[in-house]
Parts: sequence; structure tokens; C-alpha cells
Amino acid sequence: MSAELIAQYEEHLALVRNLSDNSIRGYVSDLQSFLAHIEKLNIEEFSQLELTHIRSWLANLQSTGAARSSMARRIVSIRAFTYWAASQGWIPNDIGANLAIPKPQHHLPEILNVVDAAHVIASLETQLAESPTDLHRRDLAMVEILYASGIRVSELCGLNLGDIDTSRNTLQVIGKGNKQRVVPLGIPAMKALQQWLSLSRPQLVTNDSANAVFLGSRGKRIDQRTVREVVYEAMKAVGSTMGPHGLRHTAATHLLEGGADLRTVQEILGHSSLATTQIYTHVSPERLSQAYKQAHPRA
Repeated sequence: MSAELIAQYEEHLALVRNLSDNSIRGYVSDLQSFLAHIEKLNIEEFSQLELTHIRSWLANLQSTGAARSSMARRIVSIRAFTYWAASQGWIPNDIGANLAIPKPQHHLPEILNVVDAAHVIASLETQLAESPTDLHRRDLAMVEILYASGIRVSELCGLNLGDIDTSRNTLQVIGKGNKQRVVPLGIPAMKALQQWLSLSRPQLVTNDSANAVFLGSRGKRIDQRTVREVVYEAMKAVGSTMGPHGLRHTAATHLLEGGADLRTVQEILGHSSLATTQIYTHVSPERLSQAYKQAHPRA
């Protein structure tokens, strides 16, 4: 019964809700965890499910040290499942509807300042000058693009050759929920990308490369783990442990500090809600002090 339930739910997530592969894996993983828990509680029929069983599962997860944000995500996940299960007749009613979702704790993301960001790029350029390998040329292009565009690491890995518009200096990316958007690139990022494509990508191409823009050392489409390792290594130049998502935060913050409006940044990042973009409106102490001195008559 569990296998049939999971298969039907997975099909619903893909075909009806049109979620990304990563999101589907998360929802299914949460469901499998919940089913394993109720099996330990000797629940044999879904008609026996009660809200207390869900709370028991959540309490067990919390006892293992799950973060507040993870708990909130799992509550959203199980509520989505019980809503679907009730509509399909797997359970008598939507028992998860009464679960309260805890408010997430918002922490300002770690970002690089403009000087450090430039230093990271410069260190990769120096590395390439001293050791002009195909992989070093690729690494420079990837970090340039992540910082210039603010795209997600999954979006970078999914880039195809046809997604590049050199006449407009833009990339077409596929984001969460298979939503497509066009993001601009700066001249340095486009230059690094074109050098990778013309000089180094042909050296790594195999029958497994297809139309992937970025390739691993064996010619296959690059994976997220490799990109993260490249970024972690590059960040050592400024003593940071930031990953690709930190570069996304940095790009968004620098856009806003440079005068871009919130709506434009939302479009570039591919956020479905403006509220998500607003986390980047934090102000550095230096800018705060400068603005105060310029604006207040008694500064």
C-alpha cells in the first residue's frame, strides 16, 4: 500500500503541481519518513491516522536536532500530503490542516563586500594566468556567472548552449517549478564564458556532453557538488567558507546597493514572491552611517 501511495503522490507532484525534481524528492522523502514512523506506531490503516500521529513524527524529528527551518518545511510537506490524501480518499479528512507552521527565523545571509568579491575573481584570473588549464578556465567562467547573474547552482548546471544569447549578453535559465526566465550577464562574465566555450570546452567534449554548457573533467554535464567545491576553493582567497548560494546572496545585495529596484532583482533571481527578495534589503553599517550623515541635519 505504501508503494502505491508514494507512486500516486509522486505523480501528482510532477504532473499536477509541476514541481521541480528536487522539490519532489523532498516531498517524497518526508512522506517516506512519516510512513516509516507510523509503521513503528503499529498503524496499519490510513483510516486510523490522527493528528497526534503527525505530531509524534514531528516531535521525533525535532529530538534528532532538526533545525527550525527544517521543521517548518516538513510541516508544509505533510500538510500538502494530507490535503491530497483526503481528496483522493486515502484518509477520511484532512487531519494536517490544523497544523500550525512556525514562523521562520530570518537571518541575514552571509555576503561578500564588493572588494572581496573582486578579489575572489582576481584570484581565479591569476590562477588561470599561472596555470592555463581547461578546468581553471571553466572555474573562472562559472564563478563569474554565479556572481554576475545570481542564478542558482542547479540553474548553472542545467545551462545548455542554446540558452546563451551573446548578442544581448543574457542567459535563459530554468528555475524552480520549471519556470523560465532571462537573466543579464556583465561583460567580464560573458567574456569568461566565451573563452571557456571557444578554448576549453571543445577539449573536454565527449559523447556524453550533449548540449551542456559546463562539463566535468570526464566530459559529462557538471554536477552541483563539483560547482560547490570550486566555489569553496575560490572563497579561500578571502578567508570565507561561502558556497554558490552565498554568491547568489552577494549578487542580489550588490544589485540593490547599486540602485536596482526590488522588483527587478526579484525577476533576476526568479523569486515567486517579492517577500523572498526583501531579505536582501539589509543595509551595511557603513552605508547606514553614510546615509545618516548625509540626511540628518544634526549628524
